[in-house]
Amino acid sequence: MQVYNVKSISELHQLRGLPLTGHPLISVVQFETITDVPAFEPKVLVPDFYMIALKQNFAKGVKVKYGQQEYDFDAGVLSFMAPGQLFGMEIDRQTLINAKGWMMMVHPDFLWNTSLAKKMRQYAFFDYAVNEALFLSDKEENTLMQLVNNIEQEIHANIDSFSHNIIISLLESLLNYSERFYQRQFLTRRKSSHQLLEQLDTLLEEHFKSVAGLPTVSSIATQLHVSADYLSGMLKALTGLNTQQLIHEKLIEKAKLQLSTTSLSVSEIAYQLGFEHPQSFSKLFKTKTNLSPLAFRQSFHKLF
Repeated sequence: MQVYNVKSISELHQLRGLPLTGHPLISVVQFETITDVPAFEPKVLVPDFYMIALKQNFAKGVKVKYGQQEYDFDAGVLSFMAPGQLFGMEIDRQTLINAKGWMMMVHPDFLWNTSLAKKMRQYAFFDYAVNEALFLSDKEENTLMQLVNNIEQEIHANIDSFSHNIIISLLESLLNYSERFYQRQFLTRRKSSHQLLEQLDTLLEEHFKSVAGLPTVSSIATQLHVSADYLSGMLKALTGLNTQQLIHEKLIEKAKLQLSTTSLSVSEIAYQLGFEHPQSFSKLFKTKTNLSPLAFRQSFHKLF
């Protein structure tokens, strides 16, 4: 299967047989306007622009490949993709497609010299896996739909000195609402979120028993079968701490136990916890507790 690097939004429109775009750097496609599927071989694309899509009623014959994962879009979900990520769509031409929803494409050049250009990569959901997409309520979907319709109207209206700023403002509102809705999703799916939190706790317990070096956010996320950004976002909503902070909390908890119940030296405890250099352990411990490991041990024994 060939991989195509797609430099421009217009090029993607041509590859996918989409209606002509009204602007070279930003485009909105309503899926209801697509009347034919081009006869192309399945392709994997690497677009050089952002893509945001709300997909509904996608038939079983349509699979979207995002990164290395596939996902059947048989329910309405909002997904995000940053420039440089793999994206592909395989379509069974024997299957009738009655898709609804929309897709927006935004080239980074459109954001140039705006406040949103710097802020764009702060939206962690652009790095979420496809199976971590945002499931919207009807009310949330309508809120975003109004913004998308307004953006589309501005794209196709007569361009004036206000157009660019208005579209940027609308796009930023859409992204901020999406961030809010993700926080809602973390909390409303509390059962699955807490299950993930319990699995994280178990993983860290097992890790510290194995003395296999310090756990990393990426390795923990991989073992939990979620993306690192999604894991940190979910944990932040539940606990107020991201993954790295929770790893540090667990480290300090284990260190305090060792310091208070064993006669192991600080260096021995550091190595047991996976630190290559005891100085790094001491620095982290003091940062988190305002005490050096030895000072903590002495203050603890003074109490008993």
